[in-house]
Amino acid sequence: MMISQRIIYSKMVHKMQKIFQFILISTLLTGCDFQDSGANKDVPANKMETKQTEKINLDPYTLNKLTTLLEERSKVNYHNVGKMISLLSKAFLGTPYKANMLQGSENIPEKLIIDFRGLDCFTYLDYVEALRKSTSQTEFINNLIRTRYVDGNVNFLNRKHFFTDWAYKEYKLADDITAQISSDAVNIEKYLNKKADGGNYLPGLPVVKRNITYIPSSFINEEVINRLQSGDLIGIYTNLAGLDVTHVGFFIITDNGPMLRHASSRKENEKVMDSPFMDYVAKTPGIIVLRISQ
Repeated sequence: MMISQRIIYSKMVHKMQKIFQFILISTLLTGCDFQDSGANKDVPANKMETKQTEKINLDPYTLNKLTTLLEERSKVNYHNVGKMISLLSKAFLGTPYKANMLQGSENIPEKLIIDFRGLDCFTYLDYVEALRKSTSQTEFINNLIRTRYVDGNVNFLNRKHFFTDWAYKEYKLADDITAQISSDAVNIEKYLNKKADGGNYLPGLPVVKRNITYIPSSFINEEVINRLQSGDLIGIYTNLAGLDVTHVGFFIITDNGPMLRHASSRKENEKVMDSPFMDYVAKTPGIIVLRISQ
Protein backbone atom coordinates (compact mmCIF):
# COMPACT_ATOMS: atom_id res chain seq x y z
CA MET A 1 0.00 0.00 0.00
CA MET A 2 2.35 -0.96 -0.89
CA ILE A 3 -2.40 4.49 -5.45
CA SER A 4 -2.51 6.04 -5.41
CA GLN A 5 -3.00 2.23 -5.94
CA ARG A 6 -2.77 4.53 -3.63
CA ILE A 7 -5.25 7.18 -5.10
CA ILE A 8 -7.51 5.12 -7.26
CA TYR A 9 -8.83 2.44 -5.00
CA SER A 10 -11.22 4.54 -2.89
CA LYS A 11 -12.81 6.20 -5.94
CA MET A 12 -12.84 2.96 -7.88
CA VAL A 13 -14.47 1.00 -5.06
CA HIS A 14 -17.34 3.44 -4.56
CA LYS A 15 -18.04 3.63 -8.27
CA MET A 16 -17.81 -0.06 -9.00
CA GLN A 17 -19.89 -1.09 -6.01
CA LYS A 18 -22.74 0.88 -7.51
CA ILE A 19 -22.28 -0.22 -11.11
CA PHE A 20 -20.96 -3.75 -10.79
CA GLN A 21 -22.42 -5.12 -7.60
CA PHE A 22 -22.29 -8.60 -9.06
CA ILE A 23 -18.50 -8.42 -8.98
CA LEU A 24 -17.05 -9.37 -5.63
CA ILE A 25 -15.32 -6.09 -5.06
CA SER A 26 -15.35 -6.67 -1.34
CA THR A 27 -13.15 -9.71 -1.95
CA LEU A 28 -10.82 -7.95 -4.37
CA LEU A 29 -10.42 -4.89 -2.21
CA THR A 30 -10.34 -6.48 1.21
CA GLY A 31 -7.38 -4.52 2.40
CA CYS A 32 -6.27 -1.32 0.76
CA ASP A 33 -7.99 1.49 -1.09
CA PHE A 34 -6.32 3.67 -3.69
CA GLN A 35 -5.51 6.88 -1.92
CA ASP A 36 -7.35 10.02 -2.85
CA SER A 37 -5.60 13.36 -3.08
CA GLY A 38 -7.30 15.02 -0.10
CA ALA A 39 -5.12 17.15 2.11
CA ASN A 40 -4.17 16.03 5.58
CA LYS A 41 -5.99 18.48 7.86
CA ASP A 42 -4.21 17.63 11.10
CA VAL A 43 -1.91 20.34 12.39
CA PRO A 44 1.64 19.00 12.73
CA ALA A 45 3.87 20.01 15.58
CA ASN A 46 7.46 19.35 14.52
CA LYS A 47 9.59 20.02 11.48
CA MET A 48 12.70 18.45 10.02
CA GLU A 49 14.74 19.25 6.95
CA THR A 50 15.39 16.89 4.04
CA LYS A 51 18.16 17.04 1.50
CA GLN A 52 15.50 18.51 -0.78
CA THR A 53 15.36 21.46 1.66
CA GLU A 54 11.62 21.09 2.16
CA LYS A 55 9.94 21.24 5.54
CA ILE A 56 8.67 17.94 6.93
CA ASN A 57 5.87 18.30 9.45
CA LEU A 58 5.57 15.54 12.02
CA ASP A 59 2.83 15.23 14.59
CA PRO A 60 3.99 14.34 18.14
CA TYR A 61 2.83 10.71 17.91
CA THR A 62 4.71 10.08 14.67
CA LEU A 63 7.86 11.80 15.91
CA ASN A 64 7.86 9.81 19.13
CA LYS A 65 7.22 6.47 17.39
CA LEU A 66 9.85 7.19 14.76
CA THR A 67 12.42 8.01 17.45
CA THR A 68 11.56 4.82 19.35
CA LEU A 69 11.75 2.62 16.26
CA LEU A 70 15.07 4.08 15.18
CA GLU A 71 16.47 3.41 18.65
CA GLU A 72 15.24 -0.20 18.51
CA ARG A 73 16.59 -0.52 14.98
CA SER A 74 20.03 0.65 16.11
CA LYS A 75 20.20 -2.02 18.83
CA VAL A 76 19.92 -4.95 16.42
CA ASN A 77 22.29 -5.91 13.67
CA TYR A 78 20.23 -8.25 11.56
CA HIS A 79 21.92 -9.01 8.27
CA ASN A 80 18.83 -10.99 7.35
CA VAL A 81 16.35 -8.70 5.60
CA GLY A 82 13.40 -10.84 6.62
CA LYS A 83 14.22 -10.63 10.33
CA MET A 84 14.47 -6.86 10.18
CA ILE A 85 11.20 -6.53 8.29
CA SER A 86 9.51 -8.87 10.77
CA LEU A 87 10.75 -6.77 13.68
CA LEU A 88 9.80 -3.39 12.26
CA SER A 89 6.48 -4.43 10.75
CA LYS A 90 5.44 -5.96 14.08
CA ALA A 91 5.80 -2.57 15.76
CA PHE A 92 2.86 -1.28 13.70
CA LEU A 93 0.43 -4.08 14.60
CA GLY A 94 -2.81 -2.55 15.82
CA THR A 95 -2.24 0.77 14.05
CA PRO A 96 -5.57 2.05 12.68
CA TYR A 97 -6.23 1.69 8.98
CA LYS A 98 -6.68 5.04 7.30
CA ALA A 99 -7.24 5.62 3.59
CA ASN A 100 -6.30 8.69 1.54
CA MET A 101 -3.02 9.25 3.37
CA LEU A 102 -0.99 10.81 0.57
CA GLN A 103 -1.47 14.21 -1.01
CA GLY A 104 -0.96 14.97 -4.68
CA SER A 105 -2.63 14.69 -8.08
CA GLU A 106 -2.45 16.11 -11.57
CA ASN A 107 -3.64 19.45 -10.20
CA ILE A 108 -2.60 19.30 -6.54
CA PRO A 109 1.13 19.66 -5.76
CA GLU A 110 2.66 16.54 -4.25
CA LYS A 111 3.55 16.80 -0.58
CA LEU A 112 5.74 14.42 1.39
CA ILE A 113 3.53 12.86 4.06
CA ILE A 114 4.88 11.02 7.10
CA ASP A 115 2.12 9.98 9.48
CA PHE A 116 2.19 6.88 11.68
CA ARG A 117 -1.22 7.56 13.25
CA GLY A 118 -2.98 5.74 10.44
CA LEU A 119 -1.74 3.54 7.61
CA ASP A 120 -3.01 2.12 4.37
CA CYS A 121 -1.40 -0.96 2.88
CA PHE A 122 1.02 0.96 0.65
CA THR A 123 2.25 3.51 3.16
CA TYR A 124 2.79 0.62 5.58
CA LEU A 125 5.25 -0.95 3.14
CA ASP A 126 6.90 2.42 2.48
CA TYR A 127 7.56 3.12 6.14
CA VAL A 128 8.87 -0.32 7.04
CA GLU A 129 11.24 -0.41 4.07
CA ALA A 130 12.56 3.08 4.80
CA LEU A 131 13.03 2.24 8.49
CA ARG A 132 14.89 -0.94 7.60
CA LYS A 133 17.62 1.10 5.94
CA SER A 134 17.79 3.92 8.48
CA THR A 135 19.48 4.69 11.78
CA SER A 136 18.56 8.40 12.03
CA GLN A 137 15.62 10.66 11.27
CA THR A 138 17.43 12.24 8.35
CA GLU A 139 18.23 8.84 6.87
CA PHE A 140 14.63 7.75 7.31
CA ILE A 141 13.25 10.77 5.50
CA ASN A 142 15.63 10.42 2.59
CA ASN A 143 15.10 6.66 2.38
CA LEU A 144 11.34 7.19 2.42
CA ILE A 145 11.62 9.64 -0.46
CA ARG A 146 13.72 7.18 -2.46
CA THR A 147 11.29 4.38 -1.60
CA ARG A 148 8.15 6.27 -2.55
CA TYR A 149 9.41 8.30 -5.51
CA VAL A 150 11.44 7.60 -8.66
CA ASP A 151 14.76 9.48 -8.57
CA GLY A 152 13.88 10.70 -5.07
CA ASN A 153 11.80 13.47 -6.65
CA VAL A 154 8.72 14.31 -4.57
CA ASN A 155 6.33 14.70 -7.47
CA PHE A 156 2.99 13.10 -8.34
CA LEU A 157 4.33 11.74 -11.64
CA ASN A 158 7.37 10.28 -9.88
CA ARG A 159 5.40 8.50 -7.17
CA LYS A 160 5.47 4.70 -7.37
CA HIS A 161 1.73 4.32 -7.72
CA PHE A 162 1.67 0.62 -8.55
CA PHE A 163 2.93 -2.31 -6.48
CA THR A 164 5.07 -3.69 -9.32
CA ASP A 165 6.78 -0.30 -9.65
CA TRP A 166 8.95 -1.49 -6.77
CA ALA A 167 10.49 -4.07 -9.10
CA TYR A 168 10.41 -2.25 -12.42
CA LYS A 169 10.99 1.45 -11.75
CA GLU A 170 14.34 3.16 -11.23
CA TYR A 171 15.85 2.83 -7.78
CA LYS A 172 14.67 -0.75 -7.84
CA LEU A 173 13.56 -1.85 -4.39
CA ALA A 174 12.72 -5.50 -4.97
CA ASP A 175 12.92 -8.39 -7.42
CA ASP A 176 9.83 -9.96 -8.92
CA ILE A 177 10.30 -13.62 -7.99
CA THR A 178 6.75 -14.78 -8.70
CA ALA A 179 7.77 -17.10 -11.54
CA GLN A 180 10.49 -18.65 -9.37
CA ILE A 181 8.02 -19.46 -6.61
CA SER A 182 5.66 -21.53 -8.75
CA SER A 183 5.83 -23.25 -12.13
CA ASP A 184 2.10 -22.55 -12.38
CA ALA A 185 2.61 -18.80 -12.48
CA VAL A 186 0.65 -17.02 -15.20
CA ASN A 187 1.91 -14.12 -17.31
CA ILE A 188 -0.46 -11.45 -18.59
CA GLU A 189 0.10 -8.15 -20.36
CA LYS A 190 -1.49 -5.15 -18.69
CA TYR A 191 -1.72 -1.44 -19.40
CA LEU A 192 -1.46 0.05 -15.94
CA ASN A 193 -3.66 3.07 -15.30
CA LYS A 194 -5.89 2.33 -18.32
CA LYS A 195 -9.51 1.51 -17.53
CA ALA A 196 -11.53 -1.02 -19.50
CA ASP A 197 -13.48 1.87 -21.04
CA GLY A 198 -10.26 3.50 -22.27
CA GLY A 199 -10.09 6.21 -19.63
CA ASN A 200 -7.41 6.59 -16.98
CA TYR A 201 -7.68 5.94 -13.26
CA LEU A 202 -5.26 8.75 -12.54
CA PRO A 203 -5.51 11.74 -14.89
CA GLY A 204 -2.10 13.02 -15.91
CA LEU A 205 -0.32 9.74 -15.20
CA PRO A 206 0.94 7.93 -18.33
CA VAL A 207 -0.30 4.43 -19.15
CA VAL A 208 2.45 1.85 -18.60
CA LYS A 209 2.59 -1.42 -20.52
CA ARG A 210 3.85 -4.18 -18.22
CA ASN A 211 3.91 -7.96 -18.18
CA ILE A 212 2.44 -9.09 -14.89
CA THR A 213 3.19 -12.53 -13.46
CA TYR A 214 0.97 -13.97 -10.75
CA ILE A 215 0.25 -17.29 -9.08
CA PRO A 216 -3.45 -18.21 -9.23
CA SER A 217 -4.81 -18.94 -5.77
CA SER A 218 -5.74 -22.49 -6.80
CA PHE A 219 -2.02 -23.24 -7.14
CA ILE A 220 -0.92 -21.73 -3.84
CA ASN A 221 0.00 -24.76 -1.74
CA GLU A 222 2.54 -25.89 0.85
CA GLU A 223 5.24 -26.10 -1.81
CA VAL A 224 4.69 -22.45 -2.68
CA ILE A 225 4.58 -21.45 1.00
CA ASN A 226 7.89 -23.21 1.65
CA ARG A 227 9.56 -21.11 -1.04
CA LEU A 228 8.43 -17.84 0.49
CA GLN A 229 10.54 -16.01 3.07
CA SER A 230 9.63 -13.69 5.91
CA GLY A 231 9.72 -10.16 4.56
CA ASP A 232 8.55 -11.05 1.05
CA LEU A 233 6.12 -8.50 -0.34
CA ILE A 234 2.77 -9.94 -1.37
CA GLY A 235 0.47 -8.25 -3.86
CA ILE A 236 -3.09 -9.52 -4.25
CA TYR A 237 -3.53 -9.81 -8.01
CA THR A 238 -6.63 -8.41 -9.69
CA ASN A 239 -8.27 -9.25 -13.01
CA LEU A 240 -9.43 -5.66 -13.36
CA ALA A 241 -8.01 -3.87 -16.39
CA GLY A 242 -5.34 -1.29 -15.68
CA LEU A 243 -4.39 -2.51 -12.21
CA ASP A 244 -1.82 -5.03 -11.01
CA VAL A 245 -3.03 -5.57 -7.43
CA THR A 246 -5.77 -4.46 -5.06
CA HIS A 247 -3.94 -5.03 -1.80
CA VAL A 248 -0.42 -5.56 -0.48
CA GLY A 249 1.27 -6.82 2.67
CA PHE A 250 4.22 -8.73 4.10
CA PHE A 251 4.60 -12.50 4.23
CA ILE A 252 5.70 -13.22 7.80
CA ILE A 253 6.42 -16.57 9.44
CA THR A 254 5.21 -16.48 13.06
CA ASP A 255 4.84 -18.95 15.91
CA ASN A 256 1.24 -19.31 14.75
CA GLY A 257 2.23 -20.11 11.18
CA PRO A 258 2.62 -18.08 7.98
CA MET A 259 0.76 -14.77 8.01
CA LEU A 260 -0.11 -11.91 5.72
CA ARG A 261 0.81 -8.87 7.79
CA HIS A 262 -1.14 -5.98 6.35
CA ALA A 263 -3.20 -2.86 6.91
CA SER A 264 -6.73 -4.17 6.50
CA SER A 265 -9.61 -1.90 5.52
CA ARG A 266 -12.32 -4.47 6.31
CA LYS A 267 -14.91 -2.95 8.61
CA GLU A 268 -14.42 -5.69 11.19
CA ASN A 269 -10.67 -4.98 11.25
CA GLU A 270 -9.55 -1.53 10.09
CA LYS A 271 -6.06 -1.92 11.49
CA VAL A 272 -2.64 -3.44 10.84
CA MET A 273 -2.94 -7.13 11.63
CA ASP A 274 -1.79 -10.67 10.90
CA SER A 275 -4.13 -12.85 8.83
CA PRO A 276 -3.48 -16.58 8.29
CA PHE A 277 -1.83 -16.56 4.89
CA MET A 278 -3.45 -19.56 3.23
CA ASP A 279 -6.94 -18.62 4.43
CA TYR A 280 -6.54 -15.10 3.12
CA VAL A 281 -5.09 -15.76 -0.34
CA ALA A 282 -7.46 -18.67 -1.03
CA LYS A 283 -10.25 -16.09 -1.43
CA THR A 284 -8.34 -13.98 -3.95
CA PRO A 285 -7.49 -14.31 -7.67
CA GLY A 286 -3.82 -14.91 -6.82
CA ILE A 287 -0.60 -13.30 -5.67
CA ILE A 288 2.44 -11.45 -6.97
CA VAL A 289 5.62 -11.94 -4.95
CA LEU A 290 8.43 -9.40 -4.67
CA ARG A 291 11.56 -9.94 -2.63
CA ILE A 292 13.40 -6.94 -1.19
CA SER A 293 16.81 -6.32 -2.72
CA GLN A 294 19.66 -6.40 -0.20
